[in-house]
Amino acid sequence: MSLKERDKKHIWHPLTQHKLHPEAIAITKAKDCTLTDEDGNTYIDAIASWYTCMYGHCNQDIVNKVSEQMNRLDQVVFSGFTHEPAVQLSEALIAILPENQNKIFFSDNGSTSVEIGIKMALQYHFNTGEKRHTLIAFEDGFHGDTFGAMSVSGLSVYNGPFEDFFLDVKRIPTPNGHNHDIILKQLEDITANHKVAGFVYEPLVQGAAAMKMHDANGLELILKFCKSNQIITVADEVMTGFGKTGRYFASDYMETKPDVICLSKALTAGLLPMAITSCSQNIYDAFYSDEIGKGLFHAHTYSANPIACTAALAGIELLTSDKIQDDIKRIITSHQAFDNHIKTHPKVASTRQTGIIFALDLQIEMERYGNLRDKLFNFFMQNGVCLRPLGNTIYILAPYVISEKELDTVYRVIEGVLDIL
Repeated sequence: MSLKERDKKHIWHPLTQHKLHPEAIAITKAKDCTLTDEDGNTYIDAIASWYTCMYGHCNQDIVNKVSEQMNRLDQVVFSGFTHEPAVQLSEALIAILPENQNKIFFSDNGSTSVEIGIKMALQYHFNTGEKRHTLIAFEDGFHGDTFGAMSVSGLSVYNGPFEDFFLDVKRIPTPNGHNHDIILKQLEDITANHKVAGFVYEPLVQGAAAMKMHDANGLELILKFCKSNQIITVADEVMTGFGKTGRYFASDYMETKPDVICLSKALTAGLLPMAITSCSQNIYDAFYSDEIGKGLFHAHTYSANPIACTAALAGIELLTSDKIQDDIKRIITSHQAFDNHIKTHPKVASTRQTGIIFALDLQIEMERYGNLRDKLFNFFMQNGVCLRPLGNTIYILAPYVISEKELDTVYRVIEGVLDIL
């Protein structure tokens, strides 16, 4: 029996309606930018397996360091204990995070990192003697699948059945360079009528909203408004972090830095699950007290797992290397050339790019998870490229180590799909 046949017996896959999609593609190995299935077919992983494997699959440098750590210390409870990989990782992260970040809180996935950020924002005000219960978030955002993260998300296709149970959230449009005054007026109205604790946002690029990109200057104005009104700013950099926007973090493009930053995905280079919520000293100080109840009582069994910390450390070493920084610049340039070539195609409605993230919208209306979307996905896979369209948006977010030949193949296959629409 094939692997995909065995899979169907017991496994429930994420983001899947199994009656419509009864089979999963069985991947047996991966290396660099190539996935191989059980039939020997190969695919260029042009989305870095949900934006995680940015230094390539099974990167030997990372694998070697993790293997050494596995023989030294595998796991230890992180409440009341510490270890070298966690301490080293905290030092390495603080060195590259925006300058106001000073404390690191460990958890296990991106959604949870946002959940902790929301807790920090709400409890910060509680601890300082003021109860604030409203949050602000962008329209069409996505922050994860736990309840706080769902509350600040705006995609009902994911969260519709649970909306009656959400936190109090007010939504604002993303800044586009022309609506700054409208957004600031909305913020003034919201803060005048609600006790706002925090603003949770994806900086510059909204991943699940089909790589919707917004204006850095407008975001700067929003952040300044929040700062002046003691609203805790929580930047969800789970997708944008670790070089994808052309800088280490999307928050590096703004002068006003967030109070809290949420990290996962590429944090551990796709090798192991882990997440981090960082914060400024000011946030931490609100929890530092003789009162036990003012502590942040949130914990995960595998918090700061030594093996995951080691993978993250190895990833940061690669990210800050000349080689990877040159690769990022190379991909940005290649995307710009492809953009100039493809943006005038009659089937292309629009294109956009931030760093190595490139997206194009098709000149066609289609459902996010409809038959036409499946037709596009199948075409890409049949032509050896793993791309997952988001509705009528096709995007590329490939590993930094992708070769020019592989990039050209991705571009050619995207151009080819336009001819069958």
